[in-house]
Amino acid sequence: MSIADNIKNLNKEIKLSKAKLVAVSKTKPAEDLQEAYDAGQRIFGENMVQELVEKYEKLPKDIQWHLIGHLQTNKVKYIAPFISLIESVDSLKLLQEINKQAEKNKRVIDCLLQVYIADEETKFGLSYDELIELLRSDEYTALKNIRVVGLMGIATNTDNEKQINDEFHELRVLFDGIKVSFFRKDEFFKELSMGMSSDYKIALEQGSTMIRVGSTIFGQRVIKHFKNN
Repeated sequence: MSIADNIKNLNKEIKLSKAKLVAVSKTKPAEDLQEAYDAGQRIFGENMVQELVEKYEKLPKDIQWHLIGHLQTNKVKYIAPFISLIESVDSLKLLQEINKQAEKNKRVIDCLLQVYIADEETKFGLSYDELIELLRSDEYTALKNIRVVGLMGIATNTDNEKQINDEFHELRVLFDGIKVSFFRKDEFFKELSMGMSSDYKIALEQGSTMIRVGSTIFGQRVIKHFKNN
């Protein structure tokens, strides 16, 4: 099926949940993104800052760009002028740098705090204790040019659906608790980004408001092998 058909089918699936579809377009050419855009897709997620900036310059300016990969503090300045949402904030230090660059650009940048929920050492994210410590800190309270609008999590890469379901459920429970404890009066704290191509259906059942889908839209990433001549 075409990219347009894939987007149409996904939107049908998530319609009842009212979740947002983030088209994960890392490594994909701008032409593929344009095809998705022409089919009505407006939210795109990228992992790498350089690739994100290059695509931002080429593509329509009403696209909402999400940074979903691990973000280094020295790269924040390149996306601060235009980024819609940084989903992968995993430290106070990074949040402070985003605030600094947002202030320079006279913006308030929306962020999600990434929580470590997977049984994998390679994943990034705050532990539950670190998350609460951050939100209680005076340093966080002093930040006026960022807005934490929710949480993000990546489940373990496994075929064990019960484990994935449990991880998403725990994140949902944590989200509800954080909402009551720290954002009770803030309507903007409403996003729970969880679920990718392999597990978005489970994530939707657990209350995800934002799914990050790549291969289901664009197809599998092609890895080229070159012969040594």
